[in-house]
Amino acid sequence: MVTQIFMNAALIGVGATAFMDLIALAQKHVLSQQPLNYAMVGRWFGHMIRGKFVHRPISASRPIPFERVTGWSSHYLIGVLFALAFLALVGDGWLKAPSLLPALAFGALTVLAPFLVVQPGMGAGLFARNLPNPNVARLKSAFAHLSFGIGLWAAACCASAFS
Repeated sequence: MVTQIFMNAALIGVGATAFMDLIALAQKHVLSQQPLNYAMVGRWFGHMIRGKFVHRPISASRPIPFERVTGWSSHYLIGVLFALAFLALVGDGWLKAPSLLPALAFGALTVLAPFLVVQPGMGAGLFARNLPNPNVARLKSAFAHLSFGIGLWAAACCASAFS
């Protein structure tokens, strides 16, 4: 049972994160919006291991080896952890008949992670207030996390179709 929960979380978390990334890629090509540079996320995590949690800004901090791989790996691991938390909240019933609203609501809730943890840690401040266009950053974060929520639902629909 526990193994199945982790397998479901891995499958749905990776699927939802990949969906979010596909939306970001479409935004890049259709709207010319610059996506998040996951190398900076890797740099942030790399410095955390060394005891530095806040940067001003992260781009001015010393690069670390394999920061791009670290950033992308962390991004997908966080997606799996979010999926695990979501599945713990909604229970097995949702997996048997996935519905969009709970997944979308959870996706919206996950935007608190960048607003309250990632952006301040990387030097952008709470809710990206230190950036030149904080409202643009906030909207991009909200849209990304809503797309993650849609991805949770889509990945669960795919998984339930094959089970």
